[in-house]
Amino acid sequence: MSDAIKHECGIAQIRLLKPLDYYKKKYGTAFYGVNKMYLLMEKQHNRGQDGAGFASIKLNTAPGERYISRVRSNAAQPIQDIFEQINQRINDEILANPEYADDTELQKRYIPYLGEVFLGHVRYGTFGKNSIESVHPFLRQNNWMHRNLIVAGNFNMTNVNQLFNNLVELGQHPKERADTVTVMEKIGHFLDSEVRKLYKKLKKEGFSKKQASPHIAEQLDVAKILKKSSKNWDGGYAMAGMIGHGDSFVLRDPAGIRPAYYYKDDEVVVVASERPVIQTVFNVDFKDVHELPPGNAIITKKSGDVKITEIIKPLERKACSFERIYFSRGSDAEIYEERKMLGRLLMPDVLKSIEHDTLKTVFSFIPNTAETSFYGMVEAAQDELNKQKNEAILEEKETLTDARLQEILSHRLRTEKIAIKDVKLRTFITEDSSRDDLVAHVYDVTYGVVKPDDNLVIIDDSIVRGTTLKKSIIKMMDRLKPKKIVVVSSAPQIRYPDCYGIDMARLEDLVAFRAALELLKETGQYEIVEKVYKKCKQQLELDDSDVQNFVKEMYDPFTNEQISDKISELLCDTDVNADVKIIYQTVENLHKACPKNLGDWYFTGDYPTAGGNRVVNRAFINFYEGNKDRAY
Repeated sequence: MSDAIKHECGIAQIRLLKPLDYYKKKYGTAFYGVNKMYLLMEKQHNRGQDGAGFASIKLNTAPGERYISRVRSNAAQPIQDIFEQINQRINDEILANPEYADDTELQKRYIPYLGEVFLGHVRYGTFGKNSIESVHPFLRQNNWMHRNLIVAGNFNMTNVNQLFNNLVELGQHPKERADTVTVMEKIGHFLDSEVRKLYKKLKKEGFSKKQASPHIAEQLDVAKILKKSSKNWDGGYAMAGMIGHGDSFVLRDPAGIRPAYYYKDDEVVVVASERPVIQTVFNVDFKDVHELPPGNAIITKKSGDVKITEIIKPLERKACSFERIYFSRGSDAEIYEERKMLGRLLMPDVLKSIEHDTLKTVFSFIPNTAETSFYGMVEAAQDELNKQKNEAILEEKETLTDARLQEILSHRLRTEKIAIKDVKLRTFITEDSSRDDLVAHVYDVTYGVVKPDDNLVIIDDSIVRGTTLKKSIIKMMDRLKPKKIVVVSSAPQIRYPDCYGIDMARLEDLVAFRAALELLKETGQYEIVEKVYKKCKQQLELDDSDVQNFVKEMYDPFTNEQISDKISELLCDTDVNADVKIIYQTVENLHKACPKNLGDWYFTGDYPTAGGNRVVNRAFINFYEGNKDRAY
C-alpha cells in the first residue's frame, strides 16, 4: 500500500495439552511452546511493528512459586527484543544452575516463561500512543490465582464512553477511558463476581477457602463471564485471554469483523489471527485450520477440555475485506486467489483507458503487497494480447507470410518492476517545500524500460489519502516520460472512516472525500455539506439503533467515475506532463473476488454495528467544525 496506514493487531495463543516432559522427549526441548510462540508472532509481524508482548502461565504450581510471566517491548524490533530477553533469562538460569539443563520438573519450577499456556500479541498503535503501558497483553493481578486475568486483542470499540460509564455504574474507578482498559476491567469484574458466587456455594457445602480454590477453577464458567462482559460491546474484536489457574479463551465479534483461526490435535490448541501462520508453524493442512465462528469463543479449561461456544448471537457476517486486499499475509491459499481475481477484474477498465493498446503499455505494481493482484491483472492482459494475436492472424490469413506470423506471435506483454521503495527517508526539515522534496524521493524508478509514447499501468492495493501518489509516485513515474500513467487500485474508493481497527479516523484525510467536496463546489451543490452537518448534529442524542449514516449524501450526486476523475485531478500537480488516470475497483467486483469477506463499510458506509453510524457522523461533525479530535 503506497499510503502507509496502521491497522490490525495480531494475536497468538497456544495451550499445550501434554506434560512438558512429553515435548522434551518428542521434540527435544521443554521450550516447545515458547519456540512455537516466537514463530507465530514473527510470522504475524505484518500485523504490527510498534510493540509486542508475550505472557505464559504454568499449571499446578505450589504456593510461593511464580506461575505467571510477562514481557513487553516497544523497541524498534519488538518481537526480537522480547525473545532475546526471554532467551537471556533462560540461559542465565541454566548457566547458574546446571542441574536444570535436563530436568523438566526443575525447569518448570524455576525458569520463567516456561509453561503450558501462552499468549502473544503484535501491535500497531492506532491512537498514536506507543508507550510500554499501551502494549498488550494486559495483566490484572490478584493474590487469588483464579482472579488473575491476562488479556490481549485485535480490537477497537466504537462505544468506549458507554463502556467506561458502565464500569463507573458498577462502582469501579477506571484509570483511563481507553477501550483496552474498559474491556479488561469489564471481564475482570464478572470474573470476580463469578468467583465470589462459587466460593459462597462451596462454603455452604463445607469447603474451606483453601479447599475451595481447586473446585472454583474447575467449575468456573468462562462462557458465562464472557457473555456478561461482552453484552454492550460495539466494535470489531478477536479478544484473547488467560486466567491465572490455566483457563484460556478467544472470543470473536458477532459480525466476524476481526479474524481468528484455530487448530487442535491431541498435543496442542492454537489460535492466531491468520490461517497460513498456523499452517506453516505447525505444518498442518489448510482443511485442518478452522475459522472461529462469529460471536463464538474457543474456551480451553485447565483440564484440557476444549469447546467452541456461542457467546453472542451472530449478526450478518461482515468480515473485513481489507484483510483480503492488504492486511493478511498473501500466503493464504484463498487470499492469494482472491487478490489475483481483484487484479483480473480491473482489466476491462484498464484496457478501455489504454484503448486496448497492450503492445505500447508497460505493466507494473507499487511494491510489494500489490504484487499478487498484479499477477491477476497481467494474466487478464495476456488473455487480451492472445485475443489480439488471433484476430490479427485471422484478418491476414490470405496474405500471411512466415515472417509476419513470427512477428505477430513474438509480441509479448511488457511487465517491469518500475517503482522501487527507497530506504526510509527522514523528513528532518520542517519547512514545507523542503519536506515535499524529500517525500518525493521515497520511491525511485527504473529508467530505460518505458518509451516516450508508452502507457504506464501501475497497480496499488488501495489509494487512501493519495499523499504518496501525489508527492512521490506520480512525479517519479512522469520522469520516464510516458504518454499516459494509469494508477489502478485493487480496492474501491475509501469514502468513510473505519472504527474497527484501521487507523482511518478523519474524513478530510480521505482523498475520495476531498474529491466529493470539490465536486460539490464545482456543481453549485455545496449546501449539501451544511445539510449533512445539521442532520448529524440532530442524531447526537439518539440511541445507537436510530442513528443513520448521513455522510452518504455527500457522494449521492456523483458517479464513481466522476469521483475517480476528480481524484486524478487532485493527485496531479501542474508540473506533471503525462495524462493521469486513476481507476478504482468496484464494490461489486470486490464482493465477487472476496465472497466470504463482505465487510465494506469504508467503501459503502454500510456499517455492521450501530456504533459505526455514530462514528461516521461524529467524524463529519469534527470535519465541519474544524475539530482535529478522533471520532472514536
